[in-house]
Amino acid sequence: MKEIKDVRELHSYLEQHQLTTIFNDRLKEHAVLCEFEQGERICTQGESARSLYVHVSGKIKVYTTSQDGKILILSFKQPLEIIGDVEYVNGAELLNTVEATSTKVKMIRFDFEWLKKHGNEDAVFLLFLLDIIAHKFYRKSTAMSFNLMHPVEVRLASYLLSVSALKEHTFSDRLDWLDLKDVANFIGTSYRHVNRVIKQFCMEGLIEKNKGVIVIKDRAGLQIMAKDNIYEQ
Repeated sequence: MKEIKDVRELHSYLEQHQLTTIFNDRLKEHAVLCEFEQGERICTQGESARSLYVHVSGKIKVYTTSQDGKILILSFKQPLEIIGDVEYVNGAELLNTVEATSTKVKMIRFDFEWLKKHGNEDAVFLLFLLDIIAHKFYRKSTAMSFNLMHPVEVRLASYLLSVSALKEHTFSDRLDWLDLKDVANFIGTSYRHVNRVIKQFCMEGLIEKNKGVIVIKDRAGLQIMAKDNIYEQ
């Protein structure tokens, strides 16, 4: 992670995402624009939360790790997204790990210290936080039923499109490793069913699989199958 000392760029992102009136002038004085490289962690599950991150550029993934070390991807996110809001309100440890999946993911960081000092009495900021948290719980409550309304083919195609990391304005067609059990958990089906659909996609010329590597051969066809990617609507 590196901090970008360009105040104009920071304010440009605030304006782009209509946040200039959400964070008061005293909070904006302490805002820090941060850049994360692909694969870099923004925050880690179980660690103490110290900052609120406003996701303004690039793609991130959110995942959780079980006690036996198994990883379950929960979601993929495009801007605008807030990281650390629930932890700020509850004073809890970080619930999940958040990682950059595209190059140059940018976040605006507000340390909790300054939020408590300059934000806790600000009705506009508090209403914004309430709206964000309420929206997250709404999405979570509807995600599973929405997911299961679509056939496995749509879910898997959407997943493959999401994990093909965005690099500037092009996508990576080579997925070096996918744990099919994690994929099955994420899209809500069995490992065997995922395997069957992958074989089907290979026969249809959408992808090619060899020794754990999946290569997307027909991205346009995969997008049609994914109905424009149900996980990023």
